[in-house]
Amino acid sequence: MTDRTDLWLFAYGSLLWDPGFEPARSVRARLDGWRRSFCMWSFHYRGTEERPGLVLALDEDAGAFCEGVALKVEPERRDEVLDKVRSRELVSDAYEERWLSVTLTDGQAVTAVTYVVRRDHRQYASVDLDTQARTIVEARGLRGRNMEYLSNTAAQLLRLGIQDAQIEALIERTRSLAS
Repeated sequence: MTDRTDLWLFAYGSLLWDPGFEPARSVRARLDGWRRSFCMWSFHYRGTEERPGLVLALDEDAGAFCEGVALKVEPERRDEVLDKVRSRELVSDAYEERWLSVTLTDGQAVTAVTYVVRRDHRQYASVDLDTQARTIVEARGLRGRNMEYLSNTAAQLLRLGIQDAQIEALIERTRSLAS
């Protein structure tokens, strides 16, 4: 396990395709005990208070795991990148920043800054696939259409060779709703 002088970020959603910085290393990684899920209402970037969108968050689930990418930050950019990512990800207090152990593809464990959903927050969403799909097709926020967020994430997961049944089902359902 590395100490906190090495800064790694665990990317599982938009950080996969838009990290906002050039990582020193980008390595596939696995986080155990958490699942990627469209379980956070977005009132800012992909929706509004009047018409919320849905964005990905990590939802704790003892038997689950999430495949993503560990992004290593150049040591001299540590504070700058962490400040930038925090201002982006902590736009509300729906995410909690945690330093969690992730396993890289070579088996090495590193501690990574990870953003997980707070289930006690009003932005926590527990909705079925059809509700997710309808919401994603209709919502738009400061950073664009919610559908664009889903499509970009699905495309990057495909490029990385990461299979995610929920994302694949949502792509299929949103496409049928949009046509």
